[in-house]
Amino acid sequence: MNEYRFADMESMDIEESFMLQALKIAQLGKWKVMPNPLVGCVIEKDGEIIAKGWHDHIGGLHAEQMAIADAEKKGISLQGATAYITLEPCNHFGRTPPCTEALLWAGIKKVVIGALDPNPTVRGGGLEMLQNEKFEVKTGVLEESCEKQMETFMYWCKNRRPIVTLKAATDINGRIDVDKDKPARRFSSDESLQIAHELRANSMAILVGVNTVIRDNPELTVRGLNIGPREPPIRVVIDPNNRIPTNCHLMESEVAPTLLIQNKHFDSKKDKKHVERVVISESKKIEVSKILDMLGDRKIQSLLVEGGKDTWIRFLESGLVNRAHLCVSNLELEGDVGERFDCNYLLENKLKKIATRKINNDEITIWEKYNTLN
Repeated sequence: MNEYRFADMESMDIEESFMLQALKIAQLGKWKVMPNPLVGCVIEKDGEIIAKGWHDHIGGLHAEQMAIADAEKKGISLQGATAYITLEPCNHFGRTPPCTEALLWAGIKKVVIGALDPNPTVRGGGLEMLQNEKFEVKTGVLEESCEKQMETFMYWCKNRRPIVTLKAATDINGRIDVDKDKPARRFSSDESLQIAHELRANSMAILVGVNTVIRDNPELTVRGLNIGPREPPIRVVIDPNNRIPTNCHLMESEVAPTLLIQNKHFDSKKDKKHVERVVISESKKIEVSKILDMLGDRKIQSLLVEGGKDTWIRFLESGLVNRAHLCVSNLELEGDVGERFDCNYLLENKLKKIATRKINNDEITIWEKYNTLN
């Protein structure tokens, strides 16, 4: 789920078709580059692509650098060539040297850019350097598609808050749980579970309420997918009254950080090193906006809200949910009681269904509230 959809090549001009190729290879870094954006680069000369590169993983070469290395490996001169890059090249030292300098040294003549970089450390610096060095520069080619592909990065740069995705799964009648005296059970298919892990892989943080931890004892980890050397998603629990069990997975397992959001200071001397407690409000109900501000300040660009029902409703009623994934199984839970959650909650909070997928006996619907880049 949450796959990037590429535009049709029909009616594209030659520059757009080359940028489309850069967009496609950028996807090869999916899940592995966070908090950096997906970026692709193709280098063209005499109407043919002679080198290509992408940002493959956090700490690795940037797309432009990989494309230049690809040409060098092939023994191809880049003098007079054109580079098509989905994001404005960086002009600062980070984990790697500036990409603008690499383009200059390689002898690139023209640079075609999809989207400008809104990051405060860049903000036009790359474009300005290229223009000062007398490159021929063109911007805005497939700009909307480029921005959409890296929208979590773009959204955080502009809003300093993460994009929020809500994930819920129910039986055919919209029920979540029936008998809380019995162990919780999963009723969606293995294929739907795989999609849930893809959503986790696309997120920098996963959030639940403390009742979900008490009831389900979740691990909140990404399983079965290669997310590379990037940090695993932070596990976030809203727990104002410090009810989290000390022996649960989130407190015991050090595979990923655990962040407890509370409304007063509790003794943390016995916590393991991966556990952090944050007090962001002294009110009984901690405001969703304050949670997102705190996560945004920590450079969290994407948040997956996994449950339970009270937490889903709190986030929906805040008006700060950007999208939702609702999985409805054809299985009917036994019994006549149990919590319910259905699409009416999404409709009431102004989300719009944009896609439906049938996976085995599950129906997955995808909802969005608005264009996240607005």
